[in-house]
Amino acid sequence: MTLQTALKQQNITLVAVSKTYPSERILEEYNAGQRVFGENKVQELVAKYEALPKDIQWHFIGHLQRNKVKYIAPFIDMIHGIDSYALLEEIDKQAQKHDRVVQALLQFHIAQEDTKFGFSETEAMELLENMPWNSFQNVRICGVMGMASYTDDAAQVRKEFDHLKQIFDRIKQRFFANNAYFKEVSMGMSGDWEIAASAGSTMVRIGSLIFGRRN
Repeated sequence: MTLQTALKQQNITLVAVSKTYPSERILEEYNAGQRVFGENKVQELVAKYEALPKDIQWHFIGHLQRNKVKYIAPFIDMIHGIDSYALLEEIDKQAQKHDRVVQALLQFHIAQEDTKFGFSETEAMELLENMPWNSFQNVRICGVMGMASYTDDAAQVRKEFDHLKQIFDRIKQRFFANNAYFKEVSMGMSGDWEIAASAGSTMVRIGSLIFGRRN
């Protein structure tokens, strides 16, 4: 069974992480049926968008600076790494200029490493409680995203993924109970996607398993 088939059976969206791979390689996966691709550098993403078929759904999966939002607002489908209210506000502003609604995921810091970005649960709850995010017309919060610790300890990874799913459930219940679109739990990469799937992931970000090892 292929990875794509296994994920489809579990109703999990596969984001093929194509960062650093050339457009020709992406086109091979496109021709094999893949439509959702993830990039983490704005300049590289814009170049690939211009070169590749326009029915690709592009996801931005890296840390996004506010001053770069304008370059991807005309076409981006989903932004995974919302880690501030200011970024949410900027996406709404830039998407409005193109009469588009951009999907967004709140990023949570669930790993033990300090290098990863994201909210704590308390910070996210304060944002959702106190800021006028639900007045935005052109950005839609569709769920949560997080990265587990880079470790061989499967129990630790499972604990972190379970924690993210619990955060999702609490936010859903409190702020999005009647919103069908708040449904995404983006967690799991090439090395831990099976643990993520069993913990309730709806979206995995996979690069090397699809494209091979990066240089």
